Amino acid sequence: MPRLPDTVAPSWFVVQVLGTALVAATMLTARESDPRIWACYGVASAAWLGFVVTAHRLPRTAAALLGVAGALPAAVLGWAGDTSATVLCFIALGRFATLAYVSVAAIVGVGLLDCALAVTSSVLAGHSGPAVLADPGVMLLVLLLGLNRRQYEVQAAQAKALLEQTRLAQAEHTRAAALDERTRIARELHDVLAHSLGALGVQLELAEALLADKSDVDGALRTVRRSRRLAAEGLAEARDAVAALRKDVLPLPDALAATAEAHARDHRVKVDFAAEGETRHLPSVVVVSLVGIAREALTNAGKHAPGQDVTMRLSYADGVRLSVCNALPANSVPGEGFGLAGMRERLALAGGTLDAGAVGREWRVVAEVPE
Repeated sequence: MPRLPDTVAPSWFVVQVLGTALVAATMLTARESDPRIWACYGVASAAWLGFVVTAHRLPRTAAALLGVAGALPAAVLGWAGDTSATVLCFIALGRFATLAYVSVAAIVGVGLLDCALAVTSSVLAGHSGPAVLADPGVMLLVLLLGLNRRQYEVQAAQAKALLEQTRLAQAEHTRAAALDERTRIARELHDVLAHSLGALGVQLELAEALLADKSDVDGALRTVRRSRRLAAEGLAEARDAVAALRKDVLPLPDALAATAEAHARDHRVKVDFAAEGETRHLPSVVVVSLVGIAREALTNAGKHAPGQDVTMRLSYADGVRLSVCNALPANSVPGEGFGLAGMRERLALAGGTLDAGAVGREWRVVAEVPE
């Protein structure tokens, strides 16, 4: 498919080349006997060439030269022997009217000046009637066409600048979002490691004390097993945080259902899980936090209320609400451990709240995140 001229070279370059060719053709075909008119033509042509050379390096100088290139032919238009002066004036005025770096007021002023010079020269040369107003009328038409083209180029430049600003803004927004996500994941990993490794260190110190001071092998073994469980839970939470970074977090209902199924299988109890309301997309930080809360609540239920069934409900209303309930055994007074306390802090960073406590003979954990 052949390429159009605008895809081969910039439009301004095409206009400069065509304008220069027309100026050269006009000079070669002009039929004038007065050397003063030839002098005006020569100066006007030189001014046009000066404009072409300086258009992109010295725009103010180029605009002044282009104004001269149009005014000189207009000043001798009444005495010209053919239409050469008219053509030279139209070329320069039409190009001047398209300059985006010149104000509209300046363009209109130069156009009116050229019209005034053309009328004056025609009157002084003895012309009258339509002959005096014909060329100025066409000049005004050329001026309007040039201004229309200028408006198009200005709008195109503004659209290009706006597109570039939008692209930069989107890139900056993407960069800020990436930094925010990295910060969140770093904070998540820090919390997980601080909690898990802290608890693990305490358990290992206890195991060491049981072996060194009391030679309690059974107690030390239980402590080591507890340490292993803490390490496994910490690794699971760390994997969840990394999964959030990799954007492969399961939808919240699916993740909670999997957590409930795993707990029911490992502890041989019934975990009644249900989701209510219209499921919607949630930020990964909310999903990871709520799944962690559910896992911690189920772990506590297995520890403090072994053999007791668990009810877990996920509700979508004004926000999202997760509740985990289990019956309390007789003479059981559980307390909130460091796990739920850490989860409360992480959920607060996502704008949510966490309540845990006994309600009658039930232990209830309720996490809420508003919209």
